Amino acid sequence: MKKQAVALIVLSAVSGSAFAHDAGEFFIRAGTATVRPTEGSDRVLGMSHFNVSNNTQMGLTFTYMATDNIGIELLAATPFRHKVGLKETGTLATVKQLPPTLMAQWYFGGADSKLRPYIGAGVNYTTFFDEKFNDTGKGAGLSGLSAKHSWGMAGQVGLDYMIDKDWLINMSVWYMDIDTEVKFNSPAGRQNIDTRIDPWVFMFSAGYRF
Repeated sequence: MKKQAVALIVLSAVSGSAFAHDAGEFFIRAGTATVRPTEGSDRVLGMSHFNVSNNTQMGLTFTYMATDNIGIELLAATPFRHKVGLKETGTLATVKQLPPTLMAQWYFGGADSKLRPYIGAGVNYTTFFDEKFNDTGKGAGLSGLSAKHSWGMAGQVGLDYMIDKDWLINMSVWYMDIDTEVKFNSPAGRQNIDTRIDPWVFMFSAGYRF
C-alpha cells in the first residue's frame, strides 16, 4: 500500500507539471508562415486595383507567459516577397516586407492542460523595402517605386498541443490591418495610390518551452 501511495503521489506530480503554460515560462516557435493579402487600392492609371501575390516564409514567435493564462507574444519572420501587378498588365513589380507584430494573448484552460487554445490582439508594424519594377513595369515607363510603412491593429486565434514537457506543435491564424501609400513615376506624372493589404497569415510551427 505504501508503494502504491508513493507511486500515485509521483504520478500526480508529474502529470501536473508535464504539460504546462505556467507564469514565467518562455516559448519559442518556428515554422511556415503564409501571407494571403485581401488587397484593394485606388484605381491605378485608369485601370484596375493592385493585385498582391501570396508568399510563404519562415515564421518565428517568442512568447512570455505573464500569468498562467496571459501571454505576450512577438511575431517575426524572414522577409516576405510579393509580386504586384494589375489585371490588365500582369506582374509589374516586386516588393519585400517584414511585419513584426506584438500581441497580448488569453489562453483558455488550466496551466497543466495538454491542449491550450488562445486568442490575441495587438499591434502590427510593417516595413516595405526593395521595391522594384520588373521589365514589364519599366517598359511601361514606370520608375521610382516606394511603399509607405504601416501601423495597424492585429488579431489572432491559435492552438498549442504539448507533445511532452518541453516540445509542442502549434497552428495559428492572424489578421493584420496593413494600409500603405504606393508611389511611383509614370508617363502621366507622379502617382500616389492608397493601397490596402490586410492579409490573413496562416502559421504552422513546432515550439520549445524554456
